[in-house]
Amino acid sequence: MKANQPLRIKTISEYHQVMGLPKPEHPLISVINLEEITHPFDDTPTSLLFDFYSISLKRDFNAKMKYGQQQYDFDEGIMFFIAPGQVFGIQAKPGTVPKRSGWLLLIHPDFLWNTALAKMIKQYDFFDYSVHEALFLSDKEEATILGMMQNIAQEYHANIDKFTQDVMIAQIELLLTYAKRFYERQFITRKINNHQILARLEELLAACFEDDRIAKNGLPSVTYIAGELNVSPGYLSGLLKVLTGLNTQQHIHQKLIDKAKEKLSTTTLSVSEIAYNLGFEHPQSFSKLFKTKTNFSPLEFRQSFN
Repeated sequence: MKANQPLRIKTISEYHQVMGLPKPEHPLISVINLEEITHPFDDTPTSLLFDFYSISLKRDFNAKMKYGQQQYDFDEGIMFFIAPGQVFGIQAKPGTVPKRSGWLLLIHPDFLWNTALAKMIKQYDFFDYSVHEALFLSDKEEATILGMMQNIAQEYHANIDKFTQDVMIAQIELLLTYAKRFYERQFITRKINNHQILARLEELLAACFEDDRIAKNGLPSVTYIAGELNVSPGYLSGLLKVLTGLNTQQHIHQKLIDKAKEKLSTTTLSVSEIAYNLGFEHPQSFSKLFKTKTNFSPLEFRQSFN
């Protein structure tokens, strides 16, 4: 393996081999007790890339994990989701003996082939969240998730029949639905942190729309906004949707419409000039968006003030 190149693990069988585990009972899905992993992660950063889905339920894991540009210290029980092809890193804390506690569910995309979940799984945004946006579980929530993981393991431990895959797929779907529920609970209960994000979002959008910045730079993208707030785009949109009813793109458009209303009601600038000042190359695009959001054309809105 070349320096700085991640270790790519293509199959679940290969993962078992690398981690010092017995061969998996099922080649495309596996539930693993993290305490059974014997791979000696040291304080040298290790980058990994899986060709399969990984759902981690970690209780005690004295290592740092890096995902994208973010790093997280596993000092408490969390749940984390990684999609195929995403690079992440693990590094043991200096001077400590590696220890792990928790469970891991690995699902190869081939297991989902020709099922409704094969397409639906891409709709679960938390597979794209950054590592510091992990799901914090209560003891009761953790027991719920663990119960479903164990049900999956029980299915492939038993004699496999024509119902086995359907039962496991149903358990995976249920697990993902519960994870979505728990994330929405987290968006609401972690009020201080989340309302800080909302406040910073408002400040950032206000700065973006100051003076002629929009005319020079165009509308800020969701990716740019998320990056400035140090969160992943999916996490930000999910958080905003739960707390405000609007996703990130809708917040950007709402700020745009507010600015447009201000200019239409307090200046004599033409609609074309206002469109240009708000970052639009074509006035028609601005007028179409304005009418979609307000049910008025820009001229109709202006005339309502006369």
